[in-house]
Amino acid sequence: MGNVVVVGAQWGDEGKGKIVDWLSERADVVARFQGGHNAGHTLVIDGEVYKLHALPSGIVRGGKLSVIGNGVVLDPWHLIEEIATVRAQGVAVTPETLMIAENTPLILPFHGELDRARENQNSVARIGTTGRGIGPCYEDKVGRRVIRVADLADNATLELRVDRALVHHNALRAGLGLDAIDRDDLLNRLRAIAPEILQYAAPVWKVLNDRRRAGQRILFEGAQGALLDIDFGTYPFVTSSNVIAGQAATGTGIGPGGIDFVLGIVKAYTTRVGEGPFPTELHDADGQRLGERGHEFGTTTGRKRRCGWFDACLLRQTCATSGVTGIALTKLDVLDGFDELKICVAYDLDGERLDYLPTAADRQARVRPIYETVKGWNESTAGARSWADLPAEAIKYVRRIEELIDCPVALLSTSPERDDTILVTDPFSA
Repeated sequence: MGNVVVVGAQWGDEGKGKIVDWLSERADVVARFQGGHNAGHTLVIDGEVYKLHALPSGIVRGGKLSVIGNGVVLDPWHLIEEIATVRAQGVAVTPETLMIAENTPLILPFHGELDRARENQNSVARIGTTGRGIGPCYEDKVGRRVIRVADLADNATLELRVDRALVHHNALRAGLGLDAIDRDDLLNRLRAIAPEILQYAAPVWKVLNDRRRAGQRILFEGAQGALLDIDFGTYPFVTSSNVIAGQAATGTGIGPGGIDFVLGIVKAYTTRVGEGPFPTELHDADGQRLGERGHEFGTTTGRKRRCGWFDACLLRQTCATSGVTGIALTKLDVLDGFDELKICVAYDLDGERLDYLPTAADRQARVRPIYETVKGWNESTAGARSWADLPAEAIKYVRRIEELIDCPVALLSTSPERDDTILVTDPFSA
């Protein structure tokens, strides 16, 4: 039995929630390994819509263990609110169904305040963050001043950690014109939330390794997309963590040998939220049509997503950096009715043809897409559950994508409903 890592292979919003939910039926454990509640996953199950941000997608499936790994940064107050929301929808959340790694860093109120203050005062180049404190919390983790879940269990340790963090943050806040942090209020809030969080705390690295040795299947769930990776994304317009598949190992403590299949989630076109380069972005009627038909608004922020044609260059890149074994192609039905479709097959940079997106920001800004035009289809692909249900031109489009990115399609999604999925290769059995 294999363990599967699911990563977004574009700029996020590829439909990971549905695919993870679909795969979780075959898994025993579902583990989040990076990011925070800045990412949103929407699941539609039997007509019920679940919007998850911090909780792993497997939480809505009975009989599964959901895990928040140490690679995640966790807002404890948001988590408790989210747990209450899904419980109201009939989902059981208990220490038997949810575990949080003891070494998970906590997002505190001043992280969000700092995030928003920086973004509001940045006159040079806005990053387009969600303002939820993700970046500042990761900074504190690297700066060795973050408060972790285990610290909530001992008051002396908690006070020491808070004091260390405040030395740094109060100096920053003074420079930004913000009031100093109220130490006693922060400690009281942390002491109040501690029992609610600590009931889920566990040595996740040990639990996962024990489960693996027992032959259980583990599904590792990523947030955002590989093009937002802090190292391999379109820097500085990226998230604050590593998003690519290698992070599944360090973000949970399973070790790289515990990964058997990497599934890259890929939208049949391209979208992006926030600032940053986007070579195939459309500012015309086609872009508007993609956005309207695909309901392209962020789960977390509600922000309208930028839309463009499929970019095979970027996909080749992310398939390489994440070691993608196969892709899950989503939202194919959004392309129904287009007379023709375009696929970016290369870039033009000042007359030079490139088959990858360069690293330097000035070069990224100057690249122009080189398109290949393919015939569209008028028949509907919505709800298709086998290749026989797809129009011939739709199959040709999928096969051409496989050729261009040098990676096979393992799954094909044709609507938000979990059962509207064509299985080519079962990642757990490959």
